[in-house]
Order: sequence, then structure tokens, then C-alpha cells
Amino acid sequence: MSTLRLHADGASRGNPGPAAAAFVLLDGEREVGHGSRYLGRRTNNEAEYEALIDGLEAAREHRPEWLEVLLDSELLVMQLSGRYRVRNARLKPLWERARALLTSLPQVAVRHVPRDFNRRADALANAVLDARTPKATCSDARKGTPASGGPDAS
Repeated sequence: MSTLRLHADGASRGNPGPAAAAFVLLDGEREVGHGSRYLGRRTNNEAEYEALIDGLEAAREHRPEWLEVLLDSELLVMQLSGRYRVRNARLKPLWERARALLTSLPQVAVRHVPRDFNRRADALANAVLDARTPKATCSDARKGTPASGGPDAS
């Protein structure tokens, strides 16, 4: 039986703010795939859904008989299980796409895990943001420029 484990994580700096999505696919302890991408301005929950969708699309290509999805977003797990309704209009199409992908796979379990169990996906998402986000310098901080988060920052 082919079993895969999917770790997916989204990140945003600000809510909404610059955001990224990432996933890691494992077969046992062996990484069989990963991906990450910049999303532009999104909420953290939108980024979490985008990461899940990217990971599910990648997992589907491997045709697993069993997929375990591990997310550190309790909201997503609760919405995907039907315990919480999706009220946010921007999340609804993302939820619908994720549900369609989940039902296209033979057997799937979606579980909430502590953030520490999603370290690799979290690191990939943050690496994308680090590469796209300007770093503040000491001289920026003294001047109070937007890069420093000073008074003119938005």
C-alpha cells in the first residue's frame, strides 16, 4: 500500500500581508516532493489553504492509496472536517477546491499537529518571504523609514 504524508503551511507577514505557501510530501521518512511560492498579499488563512491545495495537487500525481495531511492550522482542520462553517467569502472557493482535491483521493486523513511538527514546510514558506521582504538596516531604523517599521510604515 502506498502511503504519503503531506505537511502544508502558509505564512503571511501582516494579516493580510505578503504571504507564501509551502508543502512537503514524505513517503515514510523520505522526502518525495516539496514546493513553495510567493502569493502576494493574503491573509494567513488564505496562505494556509493555498499551501494545502498545492500539496494536494502534488500528492495526487503520486497516486497514493492513503494520504495523511498534517496541518498546524486548527481552523483549516475544523473547516475541512465540517465542524466549522466557512463564512469568509475569500476562503470559500479555496475550501471548495481543497475539498474537491481531498475527495479525489482514495483515502485521506486530515490532522492538526503542533507547529513543531510542520517545521520543514514552515521553513520553506518563510524562506520565500525572506527572499521577497526587504530587510531593515540600522540606518533605516534611525531614520524611521517604512523599512524599519517606524512611524511612516504602513
